[in-house]
Amino acid sequence: MLPKSDWANLIPHAGDMCLLDAVLHWDVDTIHATSEGHAQAGNPLRGAEGLHAVHLAEYGAQAMAVHGALRARARGIETARPGMLVSLREVRLAVEHVPPHGRLDVHAQCLYADDAGAQYAFRVEHGGQLLASGRAAVIHPGGPMP
Repeated sequence: MLPKSDWANLIPHAGDMCLLDAVLHWDVDTIHATSEGHAQAGNPLRGAEGLHAVHLAEYGAQAMAVHGALRARARGIETARPGMLVSLREVRLAVEHVPPHGRLDVHAQCLYADDAGAQYAFRVEHGGQLLASGRAAVIHPGGPMP
């Protein structure tokens, strides 16, 4: 397990907007992260009725960012290239609002990555129940790294 303190400095998300708590497992193709902050009043995406399921795409996108940063670090690159989320596809929401307790399990699988960007499939589960899934694409503005 990798606590947030191990990787939080590798991604641009900071403070309350860094939504993930820990990485339970990762390898070159996949990541499994967790979060329990979805029920906290300070969650910046939370509304009066709780966290709307559409926001789970951001949890998936942050898992992608952490995965890309961990992959870069494993290759000896201290600072991963910034990415810009440009596309969400085939997003499916199984609920309207996220249950207000327990742990979210956030999974992402890299489908393709190169110097220009990456495509991932993601899914978010709560207690073994699928809440949201989809695919996301990120580009790295500015071309290849020197």
